[in-house]
Amino acid sequence: CSVATKLCLRLLLRLNACLCHLHVETLQSKRELQGTLKQVQKLLTAHETSYCNKTIYQTTCPKLDAPTNGRKLGKSQSVGHEVHFLCDPGYELVGAESRLCQESLVWSGQQPTCRDINECASSPCLNGGTCVDEASQFSCVCAKGWAGVTCQNIDECQLFHNGQAGRLCQHACVNTAGGYRCTCPAGYDVTRDGRGCKDIDECATRLNNCTKDQTCINTNGGFQCVRVECPKIPNATYIKTSPMRCERNPCPMDNKACSQTPNSFSYHYLSLVSNLSAPRVMFRVSALRQVGDTLRFSLLGGRPIRRYFTVQRSDRLTGQLMLVSPVQGPATLEAEVEMMELERREQLGRYITKVTMFVSQYDF
Repeated sequence: CSVATKLCLRLLLRLNACLCHLHVETLQSKRELQGTLKQVQKLLTAHETSYCNKTIYQTTCPKLDAPTNGRKLGKSQSVGHEVHFLCDPGYELVGAESRLCQESLVWSGQQPTCRDINECASSPCLNGGTCVDEASQFSCVCAKGWAGVTCQNIDECQLFHNGQAGRLCQHACVNTAGGYRCTCPAGYDVTRDGRGCKDIDECATRLNNCTKDQTCINTNGGFQCVRVECPKIPNATYIKTSPMRCERNPCPMDNKACSQTPNSFSYHYLSLVSNLSAPRVMFRVSALRQVGDTLRFSLLGGRPIRRYFTVQRSDRLTGQLMLVSPVQGPATLEAEVEMMELERREQLGRYITKVTMFVSQYDF
């Protein structure tokens, strides 16, 4: 109990004892003084009892709860002790970070709360992305061609270089902001779907520099200007009967060497892509009617040309030039197919077809 109160009570008791020895003028005055002292004694006693009860039963501050979505650090509720408050990730503290138990047994400050942080307030989604606020985090709904937490550009060229559906672009892919575009080499245009390449026909569009005495041959990615010159062969002469055909002049009756030379030369030009699959038919040579008892087809030239081609008969009057091995471009190949008419193994006529193939460096 209060030391001061105890001292007051002791002093009161001593005063009361002294009254018995004091000389007072009248008995009535003595009685009045004693009554006053008794009242003071009662008040002091009641005050002391109230103080002692308060000290015994209320020596700590009331219990504090942790804020919703937060924590409280510290358990002591004694006078002079502090408790501290923290919020869970994604929440921010509103109010006092700590509270002190005061001598009045009342906590200082106000009870704090934990408020949800709006992660989208700083507009973290870039490049037109829409931010979605979530508990302690955010996500971005990105526009087409963008991905990731902050909507970064997707490199479609790298991501889909060789996917299950094939190459993203037939030739070259250029990554752009939010997308990509396909490009084609010189001599090609991009197709309508934006992914493939189609050849530009320079001969049809007059994008060539061929002269009037030349023939424009369109190739994959370019063109060739050709002019057929009739061959010069001993014992025979040839004249051009069309831009792509030369025929032998009539031979004297007694000139057997002349009659053994080819009756005609025909010229044909093909445009091929690189690495064309084989085997496949490249060209057919036919006779209008059979003269003599045998019609024979053969491939002229040495081993280099036979590496890629052969000649086969397809029916009684037709032979076909066959590609037997893919050709890696760019390259220019020439194959000569001979058709010979025989009667009892004697030559009746020879016809040469020259096929020139321009192979592109690309496979399209």
